[in-house]
Amino acid sequence: MKKNVLLAITILTVCFHCAGCGNPNTPVSKSGFYFDTVIEITLYGRSNESLLDDCFSLAEQYENLFSNTIAESDISRINHAAGAPVTVDDETIALLKKGIEYGKLSGGAFDITIGKLSKLWNFSTKTLLDETDSSMVPTEDEIKNALATVDYRAVRIDGNKVSLTNENAMIDLGGIAKGYIADQMKQYLIAHGVRNGYINLGGNVLCIGTKPDSSPFRIGIQMPFGQGNEVIASVELNDKTVVSSGVYERNFTANGKLYHHILDPSTGYPYENGLLGVSIITDSSADGDALSTICFSLGQKDGMELIERLPDTEAIFITEDYELHKSSGIGTDIPLKEER
Repeated sequence: MKKNVLLAITILTVCFHCAGCGNPNTPVSKSGFYFDTVIEITLYGRSNESLLDDCFSLAEQYENLFSNTIAESDISRINHAAGAPVTVDDETIALLKKGIEYGKLSGGAFDITIGKLSKLWNFSTKTLLDETDSSMVPTEDEIKNALATVDYRAVRIDGNKVSLTNENAMIDLGGIAKGYIADQMKQYLIAHGVRNGYINLGGNVLCIGTKPDSSPFRIGIQMPFGQGNEVIASVELNDKTVVSSGVYERNFTANGKLYHHILDPSTGYPYENGLLGVSIITDSSADGDALSTICFSLGQKDGMELIERLPDTEAIFITEDYELHKSSGIGTDIPLKEER
């Protein structure tokens, strides 16, 4: 589950009171490093402080189920079983089924068996190296061999047993896992009485209710290739999620050409479709996670057509000229402010 350490979405909020003053509207926060990214959870009310530790325990639990780099995780055990059935947790089954559902919806543009291809490109390491060496680009033969393992239909589920009909396939849930985890954290917090707060799992932002004064949260959409917390626009939201995918998250340059981490399962190379980023606004962060990738893969025109067919779902597309292209509910149902 490799995402950039820089958060793709910024929370633009103002704390009403100083920390530790005892006021029930005082925000309490905790941050940490999970899923190869910085995560942060903020809740309002000092009585909620102990719930932050519970959420980070959930983060560790889910990472130990869904990561494809932790040797004993459910996903790693499936990937290394050479096609043999592996018994896994109920939640792993739920997330795999969600990933397969979006594979079908996108005609394979979103594919949870992209693991071999993602590992081949290895953007996280190459971004840190900051090289311009053409050897960083995989060879045609390497890409061809990796593509032969990509097909979500190879995942077979029978009760709690999972197998791969292509024993060389590798599942990577990085395109949907953080959204699923954010949704589960929100359910847990609401069940324990939390009414105001937000969850930020490295760019997957999920709002719980409103701010304590009943005003909406203002979420900033990161400026592509901007500095620090520079934003291109902001939206006001209550009880919804924003998830972004973009070419600026993880990339490297070789021989003057930018290569980014959103890979086309039909070619094995990064998409080249005139987009810098896509932000999805919806009720479920898992849905937003998958849809941000799918809409990027479809491009502005077809991606927007998909969004307009989906209920309670909006999108903002950022094209290479840094123009914003909004679905019909943005600016009416969801206030938007361009920050440039």
